[in-house]
This record gives sequence, structure tokens and C-alpha cells, in this order.
Amino acid sequence: MKDTINWKIKPFKELSIQELYSMLQLRSEVFVVEQNCIYQDIDGKDEKALHLLGEIDQKLVAYARIFKPNDYFEKASIGRVIVKQSSRELKLGHELMQNAIEAIEKHFNETKITISAQLYLQKFYESHGFLKTSDVYLEDDIEHIEMKRE
Repeated sequence: MKDTINWKIKPFKELSIQELYSMLQLRSEVFVVEQNCIYQDIDGKDEKALHLLGEIDQKLVAYARIFKPNDYFEKASIGRVIVKQSSRELKLGHELMQNAIEAIEKHFNETKITISAQLYLQKFYESHGFLKTSDVYLEDDIEHIEMKRE
């Protein structure tokens, strides 16, 4: 039987201490440790974002942060897209992205989205309607591309 995921979306000020801790722990676990990348994850942008949290049995397994236009890019944006390594076999990434896109439409009445995507995930994002709009560039020593969804 497939584990049931509970999705919630919250502005920064409504996150519980436990949700904030779990979010930062998961981001560090994947973006710093797993990807072996030393970078400043706590970048001062969390306060502006909506936080999309996916929990199974009250444990955070998927996460993304969502920005209205001009808070990160000129268009609305999605970032810090992440699925816990031990939960990746559940294929939650597509559900996470669909929820993030829907949240932008619902909360910001926007359909145009810009992301900074890790290059190896290009096909994943293309499957959600994003198109490559830049050359490859390094962000924290990881190859990225800008992608847009019109």
C-alpha cells in the first residue's frame, strides 16, 4: 500500500518551529551533504516565500518554496525543490511540482514561472512545461539553467 502524503502550504510566519526545523534539516541533508555543496542555504528569502511541505506520517519528505513575481525573479518562481532520498522511490517529485504550480496559480493568480534548475533535471522540468531559456551557468559549483513556463 502506498504511503499517503499530506500537502500543506504556509507563509514563513505560520510555520511551526518543528516544520521550520524539518525544512532546514531536509535542505541541508540533500543540498549540502548529499550534493557535497558548501553554500549558504539560509539566504534571507524564506521570509518572502510560501512553503510547500509534503509529509508522510508527520515527517517531511518533500518540499519547495514558492515566490510571487519580483521576490526572486521577475516572474513567479519555485525553488529548493526537494524529495528526501529515502522517499524518492515514491516518485513524489512530479506531485510536488504540480502542487507548486497550482499554488502559484491559486495564491498569486500567475501562470508564468521562472526557475533556476540543476542541469541534470532539465527533462524532469520539461515534463512540467518548462523550457530552457539560458546557457548553462554555475550556481554554487553546480551546473544550472534558467527555465520558464509560459
